[in-house]
Amino acid sequence: MSKVTAVSQPSRLHVFWHKWRFHLNVLLLLIPLGFMPKYFADEALMRGDSGLGEREVGEVRVGPWSLRLAELRNAAPMLDGPAGYMKGFNAALCEACIGQVKATYLRIGKPRSLRAAGVIFFGTPYRMGASLPVPEKTTADAELWITMEGWDGAMHQASIPLSQASPATIAWLNKQGGKP
Repeated sequence: MSKVTAVSQPSRLHVFWHKWRFHLNVLLLLIPLGFMPKYFADEALMRGDSGLGEREVGEVRVGPWSLRLAELRNAAPMLDGPAGYMKGFNAALCEACIGQVKATYLRIGKPRSLRAAGVIFFGTPYRMGASLPVPEKTTADAELWITMEGWDGAMHQASIPLSQASPATIAWLNKQGGKP
């Protein structure tokens, strides 16, 4: 008597996998390529190849010195942990004032003293960056204050309207219900 063995039929998943596995693997390789243009644009922005930021504010005179100011991203402030909402700004000092300026600070609202001058810009004088805290209760007519301290102890301040420096932040504040 001969023994009869039953041959089982392969499952549908098994057939699908063997038929389409090459195509699925190619798809897994192509999906990341769709994100490459944004990645390279972000890298060019961080290196400075595409300017100081997504939106240039322009030249700001601060006493005898000046700097070029730009929003890093033309978007609403982002929630950054316990520090609250933050907005990134970049700046570049003028060629003549690079050796004269010791520190540059940024703040929403007029500083009471140098101790409360705001966040300090970091980096080289040709491309400095700062993450500015944006309180949710900031008014739409608020001003962005820039304080520059010289090596000789001189301190100069200038302000520009926040609506000029960052229209996206003003739109975000209005959406949040900020006071007009």
